[in-house]
Amino acid sequence: MQTLDPLNPRPDCALISPAAQRNVGAILNVLRAHAPAKGTVLEIASGTGQHAAAFAAVLPALRWTPSDPSAEARASIDAWRDQAEAANLAASIPLDCLDETTWPAASFDVVFCANMTHISPWSATEGLMRLAGGILRAPGGLLALYGPYIEVDVPLAPSNAAFDADLKGRNPAWGLRDRDAVVAQARSEGLTLTLRVEMPANNLMLLFRRM
Repeated sequence: MQTLDPLNPRPDCALISPAAQRNVGAILNVLRAHAPAKGTVLEIASGTGQHAAAFAAVLPALRWTPSDPSAEARASIDAWRDQAEAANLAASIPLDCLDETTWPAASFDVVFCANMTHISPWSATEGLMRLAGGILRAPGGLLALYGPYIEVDVPLAPSNAAFDADLKGRNPAWGLRDRDAVVAQARSEGLTLTLRVEMPANNLMLLFRRM
């Protein structure tokens, strides 16, 4: 599982991410305001599964499908699912943005992805955009991205600059992505940035719509 967060294991194979515990409420507020009242959600790179369990419990009219290429992550996701007992939370699927053979054929109303673009090669972001562009129901399908980004018109917070340097030191293919490059990649797949929401700890929510 690609994460820089120290994970705390539980006996049932569920992993606890302190970062996910901190940001779940802020992300939920944005999804509650901008996701459809009912429909289907595909979560990319679900990690521990804490987001999926929390959001499915609070948004029962949205059927949530979590995914992750890591078997360790999927075990944790499904453990959180078992604990949540939410009828609208599906079992995890082994989706990999770098492997189109793992992508679902079904369409979705929402694609949600948190903290993946900077802990993966740029090709994963390209894959994410191709996937979202192909499976979001038109018009109005929502792609919601959460995480830190570099913005030409906004000074980079010192903590984000240090985080970016640390990421690149771990893997030269990683690093904070330029927001405009992400927007351009989304546009190439028919998705338009409609809202930028400032989040705690110098993160952003970027909301894209299929027009």
